[in-house]
Amino acid sequence: MSMLSESTTRPLGPLRHFAWSVVVGVVGALAAVVFRGLIALFHNLLFLGHWSVLYDANVHTPASPWGPWVILVPVLGALGVAFVVGNFAPEAKGHGVPEVIDAIYYNKGVIRPVVALVKSLASALSIGSGGSVGREGPIIQIGASFASTLAQALRVPLWQRITLIASGAGAGIAATFNTPIGGVLFGVEIMLREISARTLVPVVIATATAAYIGQLIFGSQPSFVIPALETSFFHPAQPLVLLLYPGLGALAGLASVAYIRSIYAFEDFFDRRIPGNYYSRHVLGMFLVGVIMYILKVSKGHYYVEGVGYATLQDVLSGQVSWFLLVLFALKLLTTSLTLGSGASGGVFSPALFLGATLGGAYGLTARQLFPGLAPDPAAFAVAGMAGVVGGSTGAALAAIVMIFEMTLDYTAIIPMTIVVALSYGVRTLLQPKSIYTLKLARRGHAIPAMLQTHIASLRRAEEVMDTRFVVLAASDTTDNLMQRAVERPDVFHFLVEAPEGLLGVLTRDAALRSPGGQERPRPLADLADRKLLAVCAETPLHDVMLRAGAAGVDIVLVAEGPTALFGRDVRGVIAKSRIADVIIEELSMFSG
Repeated sequence: MSMLSESTTRPLGPLRHFAWSVVVGVVGALAAVVFRGLIALFHNLLFLGHWSVLYDANVHTPASPWGPWVILVPVLGALGVAFVVGNFAPEAKGHGVPEVIDAIYYNKGVIRPVVALVKSLASALSIGSGGSVGREGPIIQIGASFASTLAQALRVPLWQRITLIASGAGAGIAATFNTPIGGVLFGVEIMLREISARTLVPVVIATATAAYIGQLIFGSQPSFVIPALETSFFHPAQPLVLLLYPGLGALAGLASVAYIRSIYAFEDFFDRRIPGNYYSRHVLGMFLVGVIMYILKVSKGHYYVEGVGYATLQDVLSGQVSWFLLVLFALKLLTTSLTLGSGASGGVFSPALFLGATLGGAYGLTARQLFPGLAPDPAAFAVAGMAGVVGGSTGAALAAIVMIFEMTLDYTAIIPMTIVVALSYGVRTLLQPKSIYTLKLARRGHAIPAMLQTHIASLRRAEEVMDTRFVVLAASDTTDNLMQRAVERPDVFHFLVEAPEGLLGVLTRDAALRSPGGQERPRPLADLADRKLLAVCAETPLHDVMLRAGAAGVDIVLVAEGPTALFGRDVRGVIAKSRIADVIIEELSMFSG
């Protein structure tokens, strides 16, 4: 679909916008259902050799009837992924969220409709065949693709297009993980360029709708069951327990840095050091993943690192895995890097959960040995570690805290999680300024804002920023008169040209100094004046002034007593583009240092 021109768009009214947000939420939830069904279909067919769409990711996969040939299951998936992605939608390669962000900031929110279909098939193949990736990135890209296609069909303006895209992304998250509030926060932190009632309400509506449908189909239970929840992770009467969490926060930050750098290091390694093409590189990467899976199955009884890894997560949270937690951490980091680095399609959220749980569980076991009377159950640290690595690596700190809470439903974990996420996020940004999402775009030369700032300057009224130094000249005056007045008034930068019937145009001081003089014949100012005039009232917000000036194609805006300036006496001041730039620079100084 071709790029939309903002001049041809039609904004939706609030009620219609909310109604379409419900549609986006419904489609996002149904897409999550279909996507999970596809994963189950491929997983059961490739691993177990039978057709079924029933698959509980929180339960370990039984031993495959293929025996050691199960090593080739990820290879078969790799061949299918390379074919689908390479031939139909290259942007479906990878973890998905960066492509949505890129579309928002660099492609006016336009995402090709085919991406949803290709992403569904490719990611389901990657995950179902054992690829160490998550399902949240694909469902975000699928929901965003539908929302973008809908927005283009409705021909809505850019801000509504982006809002619908964030709604689709949040809806996918909410339905997949049963995290309606986390879905909202993810859309706000990662997708939205503006946070206001007009953008936030549609996202909330879409995520609530998707979460409700998801609960009807998948159930209302949390994603993970934690037996240790019977004992509070933290109680206000035991504040010393909190002293154990800053160390985990720092480690989670370091783990986030390692996670980010490892994925892109492997991506560079496969692209630059491994000969061949997309097929051969991806096959090699997934063959190695298959070998690791099989070794774990033979030696430890489960595949552990295959797919989304939720079964292993459940084991960690239930206390069924202990002394080789750090081994699982290292192997998951390796298999995820091999999977994504070689060209798979899948998300990075679920591997981050796995890394955080194993790291936190190992930290908790160590803390219990060192402080037996103080440290709570290791599951407490596993939950905090999950939030820490997710928040640190993705940059969605608030979403990480809320989503992990919604996935575990333990309120006593909120304070420890907040400490861990804050420190993890701080350590990661200190050592690795770009998140796992924005680094991919930075490597393309596409910079993404690292912060959301309140644009107070845009709320200032026209009369607060206008320049009152201007001179009114008659249209019959010549360039000699203009030169003379420019010399007499060195502080004046704008000259209004007025005819008997009203204002005719505007001249700047630069134009005055460039005007012909000497032996050249003086010209009347009526011939030189810029006749594009735009007048605004003194109370007009600067934001509206900038929008109207851009639409009218003028460089100077007149501030007048009324909406139109007929004569020089009606003008109270002028606002030039340079003045607007000065105001914005003044505002940016608030955030410097």
